Amino acid sequence: MPETVAARLFAKFGGQTNLARALDINQSTVSHWAKTGGVPARWHSKIIQAASERGLSVAAGDLVSTPTLIVVRPTKVPVALHDADLTVGDDDESAMIHCYVLNDGRRVISRTSALSALASSRSDERTVGGDLERYVKPVGDFLRVNLDDELVEFLLDNVANKKVFGITAECFLEICRAYVRASNASALNTEVQRDIARNASAFLAACANVGLIALIDEATGYQYVRPEDALRLKLRAYLGEEMRKWEKTFPDELWVEFGRLTNWRGNVQNRPKYWGNLVNELIYNYLDPDVFQWLKANAPAPRHGQNYHQWLTAQYGLKKLIEHIWMVIGMASACSNMTDLKYRMALRFGKQPIQIMMFLDPPGA
Repeated sequence: MPETVAARLFAKFGGQTNLARALDINQSTVSHWAKTGGVPARWHSKIIQAASERGLSVAAGDLVSTPTLIVVRPTKVPVALHDADLTVGDDDESAMIHCYVLNDGRRVISRTSALSALASSRSDERTVGGDLERYVKPVGDFLRVNLDDELVEFLLDNVANKKVFGITAECFLEICRAYVRASNASALNTEVQRDIARNASAFLAACANVGLIALIDEATGYQYVRPEDALRLKLRAYLGEEMRKWEKTFPDELWVEFGRLTNWRGNVQNRPKYWGNLVNELIYNYLDPDVFQWLKANAPAPRHGQNYHQWLTAQYGLKKLIEHIWMVIGMASACSNMTDLKYRMALRFGKQPIQIMMFLDPPGA
């Protein structure tokens, strides 16, 4: 058994009685220190002064117990005491992360939901399954942990013989960082891998924002009065904003059709500026005139990296916008020129054609 602070102090002063006399306190107080093994902080300065007067060597560090590091090796499979579903995203295709807190304090998420959160709906669920290792393999050189060592086997509380495999929250974030590192190094070879990297980047950014908020709430005590789901809602909001930066709202098929109908011979990636007027006329104005007017009044002028569609939130019908774009693409594919498309769009949305009669002087008059 390790020697206590009180025992070391008694040895320096020559016993409990001598220490009590040096401090001019009752013997019972010193006897209590012998039982607890420690010395209250309010006596430290007096003890050091008394030792100095008697030529004894007592420093502040001698009055503080040194914690003993105890390595506890679990002999049983850990048990999940708390569990919940964390929603990632804010639409119908949101991923659900099944998360747990184990009886040894580790925060764990299921292996299957970890993959679903990264692969999202862009990958075929039949091929995703729970094979997280296969999806991590392409970024193995950028991963700073050994995934085999990070897999956690645990039991669900009140469910007999139900073992679940998961990874720690720290490992999941490291997988996200590995994908971002690989993306920055241009080491991702497939579109699925690049989609995962975009999801990972957005998730890391959202977690950083929410994590700082959580730290502030803990430091100020606000965590005890905030709504229970406040941080979860903030995560969804931040993640939605991050994903908007990556989202390709306007597919190339639209620009291909615009190029064909306007006889544009250039690269559709370097589009003529007047196509912006076509987007306003055929996309935003037909989608919802009120939304278009709101964008013109509240959003800054469209420019590279910050166009109207990036100001649309779920409240302003982003899903409807995408559906409308693909409807326009379908109608455009059946037209031979832009005038034909405008005419069909007008009829589709109930606009009545107007024929204007003009009277001209006869020739030679």
